[in-house]
This record gives sequence, C-alpha cells and structure tokens, in this order.
Amino acid sequence: MLRRRREGKTDYEQRLGLIKGNKRRLVVRRSLNYIHAQIVEYSEKGDVTVIEKSSKHLQNYGWKLHCGNLPAAYLTGLIIGMDAKKKGIDEVIVDIGLETSTKGASIYALIKGAIDAGLKIPVDQKMFPSEDRINGKHIARYAQELKSNKEKYSRQFLVYIKNGIEPEKIVEHFNEVKKKILNEIK
Repeated sequence: MLRRRREGKTDYEQRLGLIKGNKRRLVVRRSLNYIHAQIVEYSEKGDVTVIEKSSKHLQNYGWKLHCGNLPAAYLTGLIIGMDAKKKGIDEVIVDIGLETSTKGASIYALIKGAIDAGLKIPVDQKMFPSEDRINGKHIARYAQELKSNKEKYSRQFLVYIKNGIEPEKIVEHFNEVKKKILNEIK
C-alpha cells in the first residue's frame, strides 16, 4: 500500500481522474493562516508547478490583515488568475485534494477570484460565497456589533488595530488592495 494513501494525504483515484482530464490543475490548499494556490501540469516524471501564489503575497500589495480569511482567499485567486492569463493559460480544473467541498468556503472564494481574473474553471456558481463575505462586509458588521464590548473587541481584532486598520473599514481596505492588484498586474 502506498505511504501517502496510508497517511491520508493523497486520494489516488481522484488524482487519476483529474490527470485523465489532460488539463492544467489549480491546486488549492489551506493552512491555519494562509491559503496556497498552484497551477500544475502533469508530467510523467512528476508534476510541474507553473505558477505558485500564497495569500502571504498579498502583503506586497499592502494587505495588512489576516491572510487566511475569505477576502484574502479571493485576492489570492485574483493574483494567480491574472498571472495565469499573462502566461497564456486560459483554462484549468480545480484540485482541492482531501479538503471537504463546502459551499461558501475560502477555497471557492479563491476560485471566484481566479474566474474574475479571466480563467475558465468548471465550477458550480452556487458554491461561491456571497459578495458581502468576499469583500469582508460580514467582518465589518461583526466588528460593529462587538464595538460596545471594548475588551472583547480589542482581543478579537488585535491584529487589525495593531496594523492601523479599523475592522469596520475592512471593505475599503479590500477594495484598495484589489485596485492595486488590478493596476500592478496589468
């Protein structure tokens, strides 16, 4: 039995199905603090990574907030999608590995960003998070609700405050970073 199957790291039946599609794969993985995306081509000698981006790259565009949330995932998808278009890649299929497919998850926010950048990706539109969640309005609303409880507010949004961003203004910060990405990559 293969080690990666034993360790629960690879579903070889799913992988074979994706490879038989004979298309580049948008491989999406999440960690606790980041979301990672790669565009990968199959090769008999081993997969070849064509493009690799992580939500950590958002800091280059002025992103000052958590890199594992939905807005960060969408922006990461936008970056990898635009880079793919620059390299002449128009279409990919999604490889989420062993991740559970959940409606509105950060994986689908990343895919939405890649589609908005111009990539063709076969995916059910119902799986995407709402625009309010993509741009962070849900975080701003929650911050507004917590504002009356100073202790809880400052503990929950410590990183935001430390980086000089009011959590209620995450939508403006998101739009500012999105604009920088769109302008810089063009």
